[in-house]
Amino acid sequence: MSTTVHNDSHAFETSRRGFMAGSGAALVVGFTLPAMSGRALAATDTAFTPNAWLRITPDNRVTVVCGSSEMGQGVLTAIPQLMAEELDADWAQVRVEQAPVSQAFNNPAFGMQATGGSTTVRGHWDVMRNAGATARAMLVAAAAEQWKVPAAECRTEAGQVIHGSKKLSYGQLAEAASKQKAPEKVALKDPKDFKIVGQRKARLDTAGKTNGSAKFGIDVNLPGMLVAVMARAPLPGVKVAKVDDTAAKAVKGVKQVITLPTGVAVLASGYWAAKKGRDALKVDWDFGDKAGLDSAKVMAMLTDGASKADAVALKAGDAGITPAKVVEATYEAPYLAHACMEPMNCTAWVKPDGVEIWAGTQSQGPVQGILSQVASVDPGKVKVNTMLLGGGFGRRFAPDFVIDATLLSKISGAPVKLVYTREDDMAAGFYRPASVAKFTGGLDAQGKAVLLKAGVGSPSIMAASGFMKIPESGVDSFAMEGINDHPYSVPNQLIAYGRREPGPQVWFWRSVGHSQNSFFMEGFIDEMAHAAGKDPFEFRRALMDKQPRYKQVLEVAAEKAGWGKPLPAGVFRGIAVVQSFGSYVAEVAEVSVAADGTPRVHRVVAAVDCGMTVNPTIIERQIEGAIVYGLTAALYGKISLKDGRVEQGNFHDYPMLRHNEMPKVEVHIVKSTEKPGGIGEPGTPPVAPAVANAIFAATGKRLRSLPFDTAQLKKA
Repeated sequence: MSTTVHNDSHAFETSRRGFMAGSGAALVVGFTLPAMSGRALAATDTAFTPNAWLRITPDNRVTVVCGSSEMGQGVLTAIPQLMAEELDADWAQVRVEQAPVSQAFNNPAFGMQATGGSTTVRGHWDVMRNAGATARAMLVAAAAEQWKVPAAECRTEAGQVIHGSKKLSYGQLAEAASKQKAPEKVALKDPKDFKIVGQRKARLDTAGKTNGSAKFGIDVNLPGMLVAVMARAPLPGVKVAKVDDTAAKAVKGVKQVITLPTGVAVLASGYWAAKKGRDALKVDWDFGDKAGLDSAKVMAMLTDGASKADAVALKAGDAGITPAKVVEATYEAPYLAHACMEPMNCTAWVKPDGVEIWAGTQSQGPVQGILSQVASVDPGKVKVNTMLLGGGFGRRFAPDFVIDATLLSKISGAPVKLVYTREDDMAAGFYRPASVAKFTGGLDAQGKAVLLKAGVGSPSIMAASGFMKIPESGVDSFAMEGINDHPYSVPNQLIAYGRREPGPQVWFWRSVGHSQNSFFMEGFIDEMAHAAGKDPFEFRRALMDKQPRYKQVLEVAAEKAGWGKPLPAGVFRGIAVVQSFGSYVAEVAEVSVAADGTPRVHRVVAAVDCGMTVNPTIIERQIEGAIVYGLTAALYGKISLKDGRVEQGNFHDYPMLRHNEMPKVEVHIVKSTEKPGGIGEPGTPPVAPAVANAIFAATGKRLRSLPFDTAQLKKA
């Protein structure tokens, strides 16, 4: 059986335009506590469920429901820590569940149920604490009523309400607490009194991930399920011109071949049959204006955008001055794949009365709205089971794999598990934008920075997202972050954006615009320091008179790395500092360069100011992982194009950092009383410029493009 779905309804495009609106999201602000959702918790008459996030049962189990997706960043532990702290729970009794899709679980930072932008902890910091404090007050009121004493005379500790020698556990009070009225206002703890927040609590998801009981999207298996593998369009806008599926349908186990706007799917009884069938397809593609697109043409377009950038992102003083010394440089970065260890997948089941999906998604709320359009049902009839994510990095915020799985189930009449191969995901996926930045800097006679001009040529993530609009200024904030928000006090500046759209789909990638722009900016600041004849650390610090948090992490990283002190022969240091997602990170890299030009990163020292901390161990691991991710991109990451197709397919030609290449990483957390910033992404941006700056110190050669072209470092 072969089926073709035409693109007359523009289902994919329509869904992406409705990405936000379709979720039916409502912003949770302040201390508003969402009521218990009918699908959120399995409440009983004796359970205490004061809000959608918490359930306390008579057996003393404290279950916290997390609305954010767990992709390795630790939210299934951090969110319970916030709740348990103000609840005064016994941590040994705390459990966590993944929330269903519901407006009750909207991310306060987004106004929809979605995970990204390193927002989970900082978005829920007050909300979850207030929910815990409210529940604690209701438990105290229940105990005080039973004892006939003033509530003010009672205290709580480790899951118990205490009055003198009398004690009642939260489980014993659960039913009575359910009858108490929630107070309109509660006092939150002074951070100096925290006993759970700020502590190195073991992750609650570790056991399941080590004993195999934890379930990821790719683990889903349903009775009667078909498995689908697709021949996907090489680039957005490329269409199926002709399909010969004769050989595919001859493969044992193949049941159907279905053509969608995004490609041709083979549905079979199992994965290998589907893949063999897909590989046997003969598909002719209509490339349209994408025919002949290659990396050289992409970079030429972006260079033109950087040269002619006219959407002003930052203007200060007089950028037309003539400084004593001029420094000029052009930096480049390629498209990058997300390369999640678990490729994209979704299991969808379109039933007569609704839709149910099982997927590792970062955007449950928007997905519910999108799939209601795809399946033509009310959003309330779309059930989203959020599985653990085998890596997200922004890629699983996109809805492509969820949409296609649902369409295939709707057409086939069976539950369908759509699985992308590694090659599918890498060659027809969503990419970090390629970008070019042209800089002009100026120094006065004393070597002080007095001029900074920058033009950036890049595609627009805001436009590609389908749910954002570029403002009237024409500046895509993602394309400019890391440059127009730099910390340096330079009196005369002109920074502008030149949008260019070569064709590949661009998307959010771990640390988004900071991932390339911080390399550009921190590399160029190093160039200015060298031109001024000044130490790169001291040059930066002198320009941070109005940025105390930047300055502090810079100083801590330099001190802990031993900046200025002798290193082993052939090893050199580089430094970079970046603020992203509300957190400040400085990194010092120690690097040597072999005679054949191969750099070796021996050590990275990171100083982190992410405000008040929830779990220091999680912070350290996130910084370490972010450094691996950023170092991989700096040394190897590149998606290139030839004749309208992506050239890379798997880890043999899109390599990852290997164990024997991993530097020693030291993470130093700066104590802070500020509210939390993000932590999943901020460790990535500083590593590439820190390493590049160390390579310059070692060789005198400036690397201005990613990944590093180490051939130019080879000694004669």
